Amino acid sequence: MSFSNPLNILLIPPILYLVFRLIVPHPLKQTPAASTYSEQVYNWLPSKHPDIICQRRYTATELLEYDGTGLKKGGQRILLAILRVGPDGKWGERTVFDVTAGKSFYGPDGVYGNFAGRDASRGMAKQSFELDMLRPTDQPLDTLSDLTKAEIENMRGWHEHFERKYIVCGELVEDGEA
Repeated sequence: MSFSNPLNILLIPPILYLVFRLIVPHPLKQTPAASTYSEQVYNWLPSKHPDIICQRRYTATELLEYDGTGLKKGGQRILLAILRVGPDGKWGERTVFDVTAGKSFYGPDGVYGNFAGRDASRGMAKQSFELDMLRPTDQPLDTLSDLTKAEIENMRGWHEHFERKYIVCGELVEDGEA
């Protein structure tokens, strides 16, 4: 090896470092014994696991508890329901979605905030966010029998959008069915 070439001189330190690391491994790359447990080794564990919401059946009154107003206090999630319509046009259950991830839209100050904790089927079908689209929670679920085919198709599209974007966490049922 000739030391007259400056490139050779520049390569000496990296080569020496690599040889040193082959002889003396880096202390952080050594793995502890499998049977050893310490807080330092498993420091990736969260201090508290996030709250989860279980799959269940909700009545309109129960669903109203999840309108997002508890989020400011560090509490409840935001849920809403939409009627599922199959590709064949047959109506299914009213799916309850956890839309907490979209709290800027569905929270109390969001543009769709009036749908939080409610059955949003009629409003989504008619593309209306007016309060008269919401059925009072002390009445039976909206039959939606007056919707046009275009409105039903619109509601189906919203349901598909929600299925791709949010967690399905239950089904909205009449009082007494929960």
